[in-house]
Amino acid sequence: MQSAYAEPVVNMQRAAAEYTLNFPTSRYPETGAHIKDAIATGHSSVCTIDRDGAEENRRESLKGYPTKKGYDRDEWPMAMCAEGGAGADIRYISPSDNRGAGSWVSHQVEDYPDGTRVKFIVN
Repeated sequence: MQSAYAEPVVNMQRAAAEYTLNFPTSRYPETGAHIKDAIATGHSSVCTIDRDGAEENRRESLKGYPTKKGYDRDEWPMAMCAEGGAGADIRYISPSDNRGAGSWVSHQVEDYPDGTRVKFIVN
């Protein structure tokens, strides 16, 4: 006798992103390339907003990556994402690109409450 198991509908809905965000790679090419590469190697394209966890996620993700003069340490998934933290992909990029991208993302999601799932589209 075969049996089939189907996930409850509520779990399937939680897996889907509530919003999509088309990241402007033309404005922030280094950050865009980093996100695209990190997703291609298996990191999540979905960010579950978790602002309260950002400081701890940043501390965990940047362990072992020393600062370099003239560069920022960009992380994907971002520290403000529940998916961020230990194991995040880190890349050294120019401060203007990194900080501009961070500001842009912050403005795009500022009205979304913690727990909101946002899928990043990077072309």
